[in-house]
Amino acid sequence: MKQSVLQKYGCWIALACLVVPMFASYYFDDMFSTISYLFEDPSRTQLGWDAAGYGLYTSGYSVLCVFGGLVVCGILLDKWGVRVTGSIFVGMMVAGAAAVLYAITAGFAPQRSLRIAYAGCMFFGLGSEIAGTAVTRSIAKWFRHGPMALAMGLQLAIARLGTAFALVLAPRLVVENSGHVYTLAETARPAVVGMGLMAAGLILWALFVALDARFDREEMPGQARHDGQPDDADAFRFSDVVGVLRNPNFWLVGLLCVLFYSSIISFKKFAGAILIPRFGIPAETAGWMVSMLPFATVVFAPLFGLLVDKQGRGTRWMVLGSVLALAAHLLLAFAPQGVPFFGYLAMVLLGFGYSLVPAALWPSVPKIVPDKVLGTTFALVYWVQNLGLLAFKMLAGRILAGAGTGPDAALRGSFSVELMFTLLCVAAVAVALLFSRTSRRHPELGLDAPNKA
Repeated sequence: MKQSVLQKYGCWIALACLVVPMFASYYFDDMFSTISYLFEDPSRTQLGWDAAGYGLYTSGYSVLCVFGGLVVCGILLDKWGVRVTGSIFVGMMVAGAAAVLYAITAGFAPQRSLRIAYAGCMFFGLGSEIAGTAVTRSIAKWFRHGPMALAMGLQLAIARLGTAFALVLAPRLVVENSGHVYTLAETARPAVVGMGLMAAGLILWALFVALDARFDREEMPGQARHDGQPDDADAFRFSDVVGVLRNPNFWLVGLLCVLFYSSIISFKKFAGAILIPRFGIPAETAGWMVSMLPFATVVFAPLFGLLVDKQGRGTRWMVLGSVLALAAHLLLAFAPQGVPFFGYLAMVLLGFGYSLVPAALWPSVPKIVPDKVLGTTFALVYWVQNLGLLAFKMLAGRILAGAGTGPDAALRGSFSVELMFTLLCVAAVAVALLFSRTSRRHPELGLDAPNKA
């Protein structure tokens, strides 16, 4: 029988639609990372935020996720399906981003603008995480019998290209000038670009919803209900959440996720404040330096995903990636000051680690839980991740703000923050080794087995 276009190419068309909202999300989340030095002195911007305030703002991303929202919405994802739940939270992501843009352009007093931006970031964060969960669950559905790790690696690579775009573009939109007080309009330029990307992502998400509905009609005629959720004994029940929480492999995945991602995502939020004093470079150079992280994943995440699909050994790649991240943060903390080469070397190592661990970690989740709780499981993993991100972003901001004043304050702060990231990587290596041992003891899970072609 001749295949339809949807049957033959539908998974790749769906993937193309799914990556754009994630590209926009990653861009908006990291749009201030390489110009975070602006917030070290409140007098440098009309916005008037300081480093602690900026740290508070960035931590808002995780608040609703941590305090139950992510778990509840992950359950809704399994109950209602990706089309309904995903549409609600893609909309929430866009609305939260709009609130942030409003807060930094409306001319409010610093504390009021910070409160509004914090609230907007909370809604943006929950919307982004559930949208990301819906995207990951959708890829697992569309590529169940295909190159799943490759597809997840491609999605991750293109999403992180949004981060790279933010890291490189922001210093050009807000040009460094030591004697200049930045207006609200100048400070908001990265957010204006972000809203344009959000609009494009919203359109392509709508296209995916139509494509996914058609897929269910063609693949499961007369059986699909609620975005392909089956109406039988295998349907999701709330008691299944307890089973996920009692699964030790879930906790290994969650712990590795929170430790590894906190050492990289929290670092990126303060990259300018760390790299500029450590290596004596201008903000634009720091932007290019840290942009090596997402650019590396654009190339290597799909390649490592293909490697996991073909060769397996996923838990071993998790160990190697965690070790590379540890080596990178040791360089950032202890390498000679004022030598940019070590900064670039650290970004190369961190980029490899940032590609290896996710390429092996996310395809392992469908192997440890049934399909009917896959959305809930991804949401619970993201919940654990956001718990750490909330804490470590706030802690990093307070460490930098508490470094004091004087010519060496920035160096003291960057060194202290890097010690924190180094300890996180040590713990990540330990958890990855435990996960690798579990794989050897339970080969029936297939954690280190190649994925189906």
